[in-house]
Amino acid sequence: MIIIQTLLGGITRLTGSGLSITKWDPLFGLIPPLNDKQWEEAFNGYKQIGQFKYINSSYTLSDFKSIFFWEWLHREWARALFVVFIVGFIYFLLKGFLNKKMIKQSLILLVLGGGLEAVIGWIMVSSGLNDSHLYVDHIKLAMHFIAAMILACFTLWFALQLLVPEEKRAPDKNLSFFTSIIILLLFVQLTYGAFMAGLKAAMAAATWPAINSMWVPDGLMQHSFINDKINVHFMHRGLAYVLFALLVIWFIKAYKAAKNSNSILQKTKWWPLLLVIIQVSLGVFTVLSAPGIVPGKFGTFEILAELHQLVAMFLLMSLVVNLYIVKRAG
Repeated sequence: MIIIQTLLGGITRLTGSGLSITKWDPLFGLIPPLNDKQWEEAFNGYKQIGQFKYINSSYTLSDFKSIFFWEWLHREWARALFVVFIVGFIYFLLKGFLNKKMIKQSLILLVLGGGLEAVIGWIMVSSGLNDSHLYVDHIKLAMHFIAAMILACFTLWFALQLLVPEEKRAPDKNLSFFTSIIILLLFVQLTYGAFMAGLKAAMAAATWPAINSMWVPDGLMQHSFINDKINVHFMHRGLAYVLFALLVIWFIKAYKAAKNSNSILQKTKWWPLLLVIIQVSLGVFTVLSAPGIVPGKFGTFEILAELHQLVAMFLLMSLVVNLYIVKRAG
């Protein structure tokens, strides 16, 4: 459900739907407008912000309803996630299936998902609800995405503690440390991926392998590595190559570690390598398809961008699984 929610967030961004609901109503917002008057009120709220005034001023009520749907579904899925968690937690708690450690971890999940992520989401949305910004702030977008990934990783780690027998783990301190470094670097890369999305930077350099005929962009050190589209593009590509190389090395190390082991590392060692190959390929094709973007339409670029985001999440999850397997202690 977390992965689906993140993909819905991606669709919301790609369809330009994220600012269509200008109010945050966690309790009663689950009910969409039910009559013409309510739809007009919702549309009038959207008309007050810069995105409508300067980009979508030609939108009719029908156009507005189409973008409203995706943002509403994104928020609705978040509510469904909360309900699924609460119902499951109370049921297992009453049945006595949760020990003290599991209760503590469950409460951390509740704070991360039911509280922090929702608050960051609204902070992100509110950054675009004005006359001076046409989209949400890309840094706040990255915070929202990274918070979702931390939530997903914590959830997966919780599950691995219950699913993986201790004898199926492979103690390897060095490989565990190396895996941790790669995961941290991947989080930096995911942050730059969110910057790419928020800044709509794909069109700034829709070429490969060079960036607009340059291997190193002009004036690289004179521009921001957070706000400048070309520099963000350069960092995102560069980190992709570094991660690819590191994961090839990681695979060789994991292959050797699994050779004389009875752990499930024999199976899981393949996952990061295969996924990073797919991910780099998707990144290239996504960038090259950027010139075909048609505003308001979900085409080739948008499909590839969603797949790129999905495989990025799978890559992160595969590394978290392997980090759990290659525990530090013997």
